[in-house]
Amino acid sequence: MEARRRIYTSVLVGMMLLMLGCKSSQQEEKKYLPNWESLQRHPVPDWFLDAKFGIYFHWGPYSVPAHRTEWYSHHMYTEGHPIRQYHEQTFGAVDEFGYKDFIPLFTAEHFDAEAWAELFRKSGAKFAGPVAEHADGFAMWDSKLTHWDAVEMGPKQDIVAAMEKAIRAEGMKFIVTYHRHWLYSWFPTWDLKTDASDEEYAGLYGPVVPQGTFVMANTPTNPLPDDDFNQEWLDRLDELMEKYQPDMIWFDNKMDIIGEEYRQQFLANYYNSALKWGREVVCTYKGEDMAVGSAVLDLERSRMSEKKDFPWLTDDSIDWEAWSYISNPRYKSANRIVDFLVDVVSKNGALLLNIPPTPDGRIPEAVQSRLLELGRWLELNGEAIYGTRPWKVYGEGSQEITEGHLTEHKNPPATANDIRFTTKDGNLYITVLGWPGQQLKVSSLGKNAGLLDKEIESIKLLGSPAELSWKLTSEALEINLPSEKQGDYAHSFKVNLK
Repeated sequence: MEARRRIYTSVLVGMMLLMLGCKSSQQEEKKYLPNWESLQRHPVPDWFLDAKFGIYFHWGPYSVPAHRTEWYSHHMYTEGHPIRQYHEQTFGAVDEFGYKDFIPLFTAEHFDAEAWAELFRKSGAKFAGPVAEHADGFAMWDSKLTHWDAVEMGPKQDIVAAMEKAIRAEGMKFIVTYHRHWLYSWFPTWDLKTDASDEEYAGLYGPVVPQGTFVMANTPTNPLPDDDFNQEWLDRLDELMEKYQPDMIWFDNKMDIIGEEYRQQFLANYYNSALKWGREVVCTYKGEDMAVGSAVLDLERSRMSEKKDFPWLTDDSIDWEAWSYISNPRYKSANRIVDFLVDVVSKNGALLLNIPPTPDGRIPEAVQSRLLELGRWLELNGEAIYGTRPWKVYGEGSQEITEGHLTEHKNPPATANDIRFTTKDGNLYITVLGWPGQQLKVSSLGKNAGLLDKEIESIKLLGSPAELSWKLTSEALEINLPSEKQGDYAHSFKVNLK
């Protein structure tokens, strides 16, 4: 009996060890290696496919001068540039008042993370977060790797930590954006006539580079950053990632100047850490900075002209002129933002909208009002946006979209002739980008188009309890509308199919 018990126990232990071994092996198989083939196996999570809309904000010492652009910190050192002239007239010569001297003026005394997060949630955003580090090299978190951060200087508080806590408390996914690769040659560290060449400030201004090294993202950089710069780029990312466990890490372009092995190592670190955290995460990239399929492609101030079979993101600013706060902004209307969002979603994309807080920590009233208008629209029409997927065609109408980096200003406003489609739970959603009057005609749904493979059971205007009368002809689906306009901006119709 005892022998049988020992055999039975031995078999049980063996089976448990085998199961544990299989589990360990499965976990090992899930781990991502720092090569593109392995990283391309990382899936885009459903939460991102469903979310569609997020908010982030450019906010840092570059917000203080409030003049023309967030590139102020770069242009102020360029001889002959209008911003250099403005800087000298307003603050003095760059050897007397350099970029570092804006940091004490970046006070953020009115910053209220909870109020900001509440506003983002009311705007309809499903993910949100800060620019954690811009091209200026100033970290907005409590970093052990530099004393040039928002805890030791300027606001004297951990902005990233405050936003992470507040955003998650509002039920949104937390994101951070990272632009540090632009720091390489952003400041004229070769120029002995400026503070940028002073070794005392090297932790902010970056390594010494030869004159002429700075180029735009579409031009090869020579010389490329050395291993020290690459490693610090990676180390800061790893610190940021481990401290705040962001659901998304977004990158600006020009990341291709960072050694490929460092980019791959970051992605492997992030994806493997997410497994440990129990989070499904997203990383974005621009251009060819990462391998196709290893992360989500992001466009800047632009959009796709046609529906894509892969998910993508676009980042755009609420201000036509700048990404950071400036004294003379030109904000987009809520109507323009709504139309942009609808168009992007119909083509399998999502929108990350930038807003510009003031250096003392306020969100301008004009920005708040637009975000709240957007939130009211999404409260009424969000069923046609959140959780949807593209339909067979993205839409119809006369609006022609110009693709390409920084091309959004070339795209004309949408009209009531422009219609976009989405689908969810077997239903088709028609969103028209203006009030069409007494009747809406949708030619893509006419019998001749051959796109409808199910019968229409009923049609409703979102926000209205009434079922609408309609008829299907060879040329179009004709929907009779209420005598008075319902809601503002774009209007969404739910088509129940059977």
